Amino acid sequence: MSARTVMTKSLQISESLFQDLRSLIIEARQDVARQVNSALVLLYWRVGQRIRKDILKEKRADYGEEIVPTLSTQLSEEFGPSFSMRNLWHMIRFAEVFPDEKIVNALSTQLGWSHFVEIVPLKDELQRDFYAEMCRMERWKSFEIEIDKYI
Repeated sequence: MSARTVMTKSLQISESLFQDLRSLIIEARQDVARQVNSALVLLYWRVGQRIRKDILKEKRADYGEEIVPTLSTQLSEEFGPSFSMRNLWHMIRFAEVFPDEKIVNALSTQLGWSHFVEIVPLKDELQRDFYAEMCRMERWKSFEIEIDKYI
């Protein structure tokens, strides 16, 4: 075998190896992103559920108007803007309209928090379920949801 043939084969093997390793790295990164996203969705649901059940007693009590801003300030100081007052209310509403943690757990592997933020305000349960399913099946990005068209 000539030196040129060896070098050509080596380059082909290197390119093939590089592409295989590249695919492995990209796939692992995507898996990590999905796991982190799923964990955040579950965390936000649990925060909303805890506030809703333990503090608001499953009602939108006047007490909530006082406690949510206080919690938001405390949580935001330590954990950042994800726990803004607006987001806490989203979390509470999320737990209210998706009361079953098993369903949230299943959906959280395929839908991100931004999906839920757009779906949760819908008044009709059938609409929420429809859009959640379409996002899951069609892999819609949250900005692709054109809910206003269908309401």
